[in-house]
Amino acid sequence: MTSELPPHDLNSLFEPRSVAILGASSDPLKLGGRPIRFMKESGFQGKIYPVNPKNDEIQGLRAYPSVLDIPGEVDQAIIILPAKFCAQAMRDCAAKGIRMIQLFSSGFAEEGEHGQAMQEEVIQIARENDMRVLGPNCLGVVGVSNRFFATFSTALEALEPSPGVISIATQSGAFGSCAYSIAIQRGMGLSRIVATGNEADIDVASCIDYFATDPATRVICAAIEGCNDGNALRRALLKAADHGKPVILMKVGTSEVGVAAAATHTGSLAGNDTVFEAIFEECGAWRARSIEEMLDIAYFCAQLPEPSSRRAGIVTVSGGIGILMADDCEASQLELPALPDSSAKEIRALLSFAPIGNPMDTTAQVSAVKNGVTLVMDQILSQTDWPIMLLYMAQSAAAPVKFEPMKLELYKLREKYPERCFVLIGPSDAGVVKELEANGFAVLADPSRAVKAIGAYRQIVERRERLRRLPSGPGGSLPRLPDVGNETLAKSFLHEQGLPVLQEQLCNSPDQAAQAAMSLGLPVAMKIVSEQILHKTEIGGVILNLNSEAEVRQAYDTILSRARAKQPDAIIDGILVSPMAGDGVETILGTSFDPVFGPMIMFGLGGISVELFKDVAFASAPLKESDALALVDKVRGSALLKGWRGQAALDIAALTDALVKLSRVASDYSHEISSIDINPFLVRQQGGVCLDAVITRHM
Repeated sequence: MTSELPPHDLNSLFEPRSVAILGASSDPLKLGGRPIRFMKESGFQGKIYPVNPKNDEIQGLRAYPSVLDIPGEVDQAIIILPAKFCAQAMRDCAAKGIRMIQLFSSGFAEEGEHGQAMQEEVIQIARENDMRVLGPNCLGVVGVSNRFFATFSTALEALEPSPGVISIATQSGAFGSCAYSIAIQRGMGLSRIVATGNEADIDVASCIDYFATDPATRVICAAIEGCNDGNALRRALLKAADHGKPVILMKVGTSEVGVAAAATHTGSLAGNDTVFEAIFEECGAWRARSIEEMLDIAYFCAQLPEPSSRRAGIVTVSGGIGILMADDCEASQLELPALPDSSAKEIRALLSFAPIGNPMDTTAQVSAVKNGVTLVMDQILSQTDWPIMLLYMAQSAAAPVKFEPMKLELYKLREKYPERCFVLIGPSDAGVVKELEANGFAVLADPSRAVKAIGAYRQIVERRERLRRLPSGPGGSLPRLPDVGNETLAKSFLHEQGLPVLQEQLCNSPDQAAQAAMSLGLPVAMKIVSEQILHKTEIGGVILNLNSEAEVRQAYDTILSRARAKQPDAIIDGILVSPMAGDGVETILGTSFDPVFGPMIMFGLGGISVELFKDVAFASAPLKESDALALVDKVRGSALLKGWRGQAALDIAALTDALVKLSRVASDYSHEISSIDINPFLVRQQGGVCLDAVITRHM
C-alpha cells in the first residue's frame, strides 16, 4: 500500500452496491464485456452502469456516455481503457464522488519509464481526491458469496465457484486464476479472490488486512512476488493472527533486487527470500512452496478444528503406507506417541493378527471384523488426548455402496469427538468426499500431502502463540557511528556496545609484535588487518599457536608477504596479535539491513564453512532473550552447543546475550550500518568472544 494514500477500509472494493464500467463493451467476450456478463450471469444484486459514449445500451443495460451522467451515487468504478485515457477517467470518477477504482488497464509501470510516469499521474489524482486504486494491470475481484464477479479472467468461463471461507489475494492475475481454477476443480469453497497487479496503491498486504476482519473470510491465502512496504505486510499478518485467521503465503522469486551486494558473509546469505521466510514465521504465517500445498493447508484450516498439539495417531490398513506416513510425520514435526497400554490391550483382543503400535496397522484382515477400523480408532481416541487422527482407508471410499457402513461409524466418531481433527486418506468418490466434508472430515488421496498439511496447520497455531511484535526504534537523536573501517576499530566499537572481545594489540613491526606477544602471554594468534581483506584465511593471513618471540617475528613477515602477494593493492593497517582464545565452537553472528523489513539478525555455525553449509537462521532486530534462544534453536548445528555426544555443554546464555546486544546495535544504528559480520564468535564452556568482525556502512 502506498503510505500517502488514504487508509480507509476496502469494503467498497469487495462489497459495492453499485459499479460503473468505463470502457464497457457490448461484446461479452471482450475485456470490457466480460465483467458485465459475469456479474449479470452470477446474479450480482448491485447496480451495474456501463459507460461508453458510443452505445445507448450494453448487454441489456442502459449505457451512459460519461460516468458523470450516471444518476445517484456509485461505489466503485472499473476502468478498462487505453492507458493514455485513464488519467481523465480518474478525474471524472473523482468529480462523480467515486472513491474506489479497479484499474484493469495495462501499459503503465510494467512498460517502462513512460508507463511509470502515467501510473504516477493516476496515483497522484487518487491521492488528491481521497481515492483508492486496485491495479493498474490487475485482473480484478471475485466475490463468491455476493456474486460480485468483477474480472475479465477466462477462468470463470467454465468453472462456477462454490461459496466457502477461503479468500485469496495475489499480485499476479494468472497466478490467482490458476489457484482459483485448481481450487474449484478440487471442489473447494471460496469467499473472495483478488489480483492486485502493479500495486500502485492497494497491495496484497492491504487485502490481508481487510480479510483479517472480514466476516466472510476464515482462512487467507496469498501470493507475492515482492513487497514495497514491509511494515504494512507485518501489520497485516499480525492482525490476521490476532483474529485467529490462518495465513498461507507463497513468495515466488528468489531475486535479491534492491538488496545491495555486500562482501561480508551475512550480506551474501541474507537474500530477500530468506528474510521473507523469517518474517512470515514471526508473524504467524506459513510459507507454502506450491499452489497445491497452499490449497491443501487452507483446506485443512477451513475444514478442521485447530489441533491442540503435535500428537497424532495413525490407523492404516497398509503397513507400507503407515511407514511412509510415520516418516512424513517426523518431517512435518508431528509426534507419534506410543499407544497407551489400555488401548493396546483392547486392540490386541480385537485384532489378534495385527501388530500393535502407532502407526496402527490393522492389516487387510480387518475387513473380517465388523467395524474393525472404527473400533480401533475409538480405542485410541478414548484413551488419549491426541488431537489428530489420520486414517488411511485404501480404496474403501472409492466405492460408495461398500463404504456406507464405515461412513456411518465414522460419523458417530465425529460426533463423539468433535474437538479432534479427522483426516481421511485414500482415493474417494467425489460424492462421498462432499458428504464426508459436510460432516466435518478432511479428505485427501495422497498420504504425504495430508500429513504435511495437518503438520503445517499445527505449526500455524503454534506460531500464533509466539508472535513477535517489534518495539519502536530509538527515540531522540540518532546515534553516530564512529570509524569502524577495519577489524580493530569494529571490535572496539562492539566492545563498547557490550560484546566480549579479546585483549589485542595492533602492531606495525616485528618488534612490536614480539613485545605484544610477551605482554599478552604466549601462545598467541596473529592476523592481517586491512579494510580490503575480509577473508583472511583465504590469503594465508592468519597464523595460530605461536609459542616464542622468534615464531612471532617470523609470522609477522610471513603474513605481510602473503598479503602483499595475494592482494597487492590492499592498504595494510597492521598485524593483530591476540592471545589464543581456547576451545569452543565457532559460530557466526551477523546483521543485515533488508530494504523491505529493515534490520535483521543472523545466527549460524561459523568459521570457514558457513557459506558451504549455510546452516543459518534469521530474525528481525531487536531481539529479546527468548527470541535469541529461539533463533539459536532454529540452527541444526546448535546441538553442538548443548553437549553433543558426551561433549561438555557450552555457555548458551553468553551466546544469547551477545545476540541480544548485537541486535540492539543493528536496530539503533540501522540508519548507518548495512551489515555486521562476527565470524567467528567462539562459544566456550564459560562465556564467548568475538574473534573477528567486519562492519559495513550503507553506501
